[in-house]
Amino acid sequence: MNIAGKEFEIGKHTYIMGILNVTPDSFSDGGKWNTLDAALKHTEDMIAEGAHIIDIGGESTRPGYGDILPDAEEIERVVPVIEAVKARFDVPISVDTYKSSVAEAAVKAGASLVNDIWGLKYDENMAGVIARFGVHCCLMHNRKEPVYEHYLEEVKSDLRDCAAIAKKAGIADDKIILDPGIGFGKTYEQNLILMKHLEILNELGYPVLLGTSRKSMIGLTLDLPASERLEGTLATTVMGVMKGCAFVRVHDVKANYRAVRMTEAILQAD
Repeated sequence: MNIAGKEFEIGKHTYIMGILNVTPDSFSDGGKWNTLDAALKHTEDMIAEGAHIIDIGGESTRPGYGDILPDAEEIERVVPVIEAVKARFDVPISVDTYKSSVAEAAVKAGASLVNDIWGLKYDENMAGVIARFGVHCCLMHNRKEPVYEHYLEEVKSDLRDCAAIAKKAGIADDKIILDPGIGFGKTYEQNLILMKHLEILNELGYPVLLGTSRKSMIGLTLDLPASERLEGTLATTVMGVMKGCAFVRVHDVKANYRAVRMTEAILQAD
């Protein structure tokens, strides 16, 4: 997979997507990076620590967040940061949005990947924007309510539907990444079950991105606030590598990069 001129050897390595929230209210780091200077310094640090992609988000998408941020305000938050990161660093940029107008503005500003928490099912124009600009997409599994009859099979089926929407719009197979959506549309127990069986998503034939960093599944298991969930995140990252995930989306790049490298060394030993 080639994203913004960078080669990603899918199936051989797990790559790090570093999280850059330019929001005042994200669940674990809201307000820390929402000035341009702070965002650029954090980007520089994440790249130095091993990040392969920078994922820029302008709206908190934690479950139960509340009011949807107006498109114009989200664009105002992310576009200047994307432009500045693009100008200063040689790194692929992802935009974390489920709105087509924000995605279009972000891609025009320099983003090469659209990370959609609703897997193209929220905004009917999103797939068309991604196809028209020829960028990559990460399609996350999500539901409004965690109600299932055959849980794991339905997660696979839902993601298969996301990929079908993408392909119908003209998005090429080699530009699609799937995300199991840990923490979205699932109960605590369902999140754990999906983590245990992540390998089933490999059957869909697309690279998998795992996003568990500091999430409530870890907090509920260890009874810890978001600021103290690093070790729990690392455990999920190691499992992600072992289950064949191509990408992990994380806040703490250095520690997760080291965990990935160590796990890969063990798995690749003869």
